[in-house]
Amino acid sequence: MTSRIFLAPLAAAILLSGCASTTKPGAVGVTRQQVMLVSSATVERMALTSYAQQAQQAKAQDRLITSGPEYDRLLRIADRLKGQVGVFREDTRQWKWQLMLIDSPLLNATCAPGGKVTFYTGIVRRLKLTDDEIAAIMGHEFAHALREHGRERVSQAVAQQAITAGALAATQNSQAQVALANQFAQYLFVLPNSRQNESEADSIGLELAARAGYDPRAAISLWQKMAAAADGKSPPEFFSTHPASATRISEISAMLPTVLPLYEAASRH
Repeated sequence: MTSRIFLAPLAAAILLSGCASTTKPGAVGVTRQQVMLVSSATVERMALTSYAQQAQQAKAQDRLITSGPEYDRLLRIADRLKGQVGVFREDTRQWKWQLMLIDSPLLNATCAPGGKVTFYTGIVRRLKLTDDEIAAIMGHEFAHALREHGRERVSQAVAQQAITAGALAATQNSQAQVALANQFAQYLFVLPNSRQNESEADSIGLELAARAGYDPRAAISLWQKMAAAADGKSPPEFFSTHPASATRISEISAMLPTVLPLYEAASRH
């Protein structure tokens, strides 16, 4: 009986919210319809709270890098990729994009809702990434934000009552907002992405990189480096939220004929 009582308003919410794709298809043709039960404003507000906490902690530990060759390199790549986001979503051109670089051996990178990017020096240094490979990672992370995969996962948590309506309503209180932001962070940064979301991020990320003039074939060498790093006792942190699969490289290879002409066109300009 309880489940029926809950499912009725949930079904109504789904019908009211409707189904739509958060992005335009692009050349790679991502068209899956999505259902969102939580507003993008709420998710972005919680993500910004977590992002600020992360920055404060990194600064307190003297690990926050805000200038210098490594930061400038990432910023240059990010700026070129941001120039292409309108292909998938015009509104994201107005996002207040930010880049955070943390001095840490972690092999990880993320992009929170609203365009809040975090890179760890470990992933660049330990894997000896080229600019093309950095663009492959960054484009993939941008894609998660453009597709609002985090918002989808939070919406699924709301549907399963893992996050309650009461918690969402309590965000007027600053202490409750921090607590909810920490809960959101589990769905935004900690839990693994679905294979479907990963495939979408791979596709859109490849196109973003190619249109920005970065060789999309670098995504293959990137995942080969990741796989090699995973042979040790501790797999890369990136694998905890971005599961690898035996088919990933073959799927990326299959998309190259679609995106290589975009790269070649960008390279001519």
